[in-house]
Amino acid sequence: MGRHGWNSGAPRWRLTALLGVAGVVLALVLTLVWTLPGRDGSTAGTSREGDKVHGTPAMPPEDLGPDVGWGFTHTQFSADRGSDRATARVTGRLGERPVPQIQHLMGWGAGNPEPVKGRYDFDDLDRRIDFIRSSGGVPVVTLCCAPDWMKGGRSGTDNTNWSLASLESAPDREHFDDFAALAATVARRYPDVRHFIVWNEFKGFWNDAEDRWDHEGYTELYNRVYDELKKVDEKIMVGGPYLVMDSLDPRAHDASTSLKGPWGALDRRVLDAFDYWNEHKAGADFVVVDGASYTRDDELLPDEFAATDKFTAVGRWVRGRIGDDTPLWWSEYYVEPADANDDRDGWSENRRVAVHAAGLMAMARGGATSGFYWNPENEDGPECAGCLWTPTHTAGGGRALPMYGLLSRFGAEFPPGTAYESVPVTGEDRRAVRVLADDEAVLVVNTLDRAVRVEVDGQRLEMGAYDVRWLRR
Repeated sequence: MGRHGWNSGAPRWRLTALLGVAGVVLALVLTLVWTLPGRDGSTAGTSREGDKVHGTPAMPPEDLGPDVGWGFTHTQFSADRGSDRATARVTGRLGERPVPQIQHLMGWGAGNPEPVKGRYDFDDLDRRIDFIRSSGGVPVVTLCCAPDWMKGGRSGTDNTNWSLASLESAPDREHFDDFAALAATVARRYPDVRHFIVWNEFKGFWNDAEDRWDHEGYTELYNRVYDELKKVDEKIMVGGPYLVMDSLDPRAHDASTSLKGPWGALDRRVLDAFDYWNEHKAGADFVVVDGASYTRDDELLPDEFAATDKFTAVGRWVRGRIGDDTPLWWSEYYVEPADANDDRDGWSENRRVAVHAAGLMAMARGGATSGFYWNPENEDGPECAGCLWTPTHTAGGGRALPMYGLLSRFGAEFPPGTAYESVPVTGEDRRAVRVLADDEAVLVVNTLDRAVRVEVDGQRLEMGAYDVRWLRR
């Protein structure tokens, strides 16, 4: 202390007293700072007015029910950004045949909506909702994922952890009410969003100790969110459980013995989770599942077209538990296995469209009224395998691709409530085609990589390899 000029003797008690007072004051200041929201990070760009109505809501018709039809999900890159001419081209095209569109709460193109408790940043979600409104679509919000402070991470706009492990973490149980409150805030901000899906694929809800899904935890979160949304508006429609209907080799240890086919066998743990949720849910205006036609080992059994029969089998199994009055949605569906980078671009586009058409048919036969294509748009570049439109980064982008033609036409021809009919199919190649029809339209798919000749509903067809044809009746 001598080097700081302090003298020993009588004045020392004053120094001690002053240091003691200063210590108390410092402790109080630190306590206050550490208990304030945002102590772990910045609140820059946030607002407390999260539930303030955004923009001009396109109010849905009074008779809008839980059925929305066939649409797509926005992913990391979409047509809400890019060249004005390209984005306008997409919104114009979508407006010709409006389709339902899903946007996630956090991730897949949307930033952290509540970086600090009580402080909101909806810029990205606002932009996506504006895009859906401008294109005349029915907006659907998937309530996933959760801000970091709800799952053991740090709060603050500068502390969001975008790693896959973090994004796919469920909120801690002590924050279930916080997540439900966030859901209610979103519902008040966008009063034209009447359809909400609770969470995504049970992400973070796995019981390691028992090697099964934590269906109890998910159902508790679901029920709290359901209750809060209904408090905002009874007309809001809520659905779950968004389980991945994984299939396995029928000889696998966890393979179901009751739900199986040439395409494989469902994982019994998924079925157990569904049954628990279905029995203990607070309610559901629609039921949501997702999955792939191939097995967890990426096997297309017995081939890529026959594997889509899984969608029909799963749909009928679910229908047997929820009845005929509750709509069944496929929130995601996949027919082409991904590579190590999660890309699905190994097939030609006509083969891809044909197998997807078979998948849509199979979902419809299984009782589904809605299905959402996971649109894999690229940020830039000329190629975009499986995308609905070309990337919008240049003025020439935003042009419809074959997958868009299939999806938009399927939704227009086979809306919810469609009564499907059988039509005659004859000719040597009759087993090579798949057919779905109502009283006005027929969809025909050639499942072979060669030309075929068939007669469908009295019309003679010469179809090329993997050809997809629409007929009028």
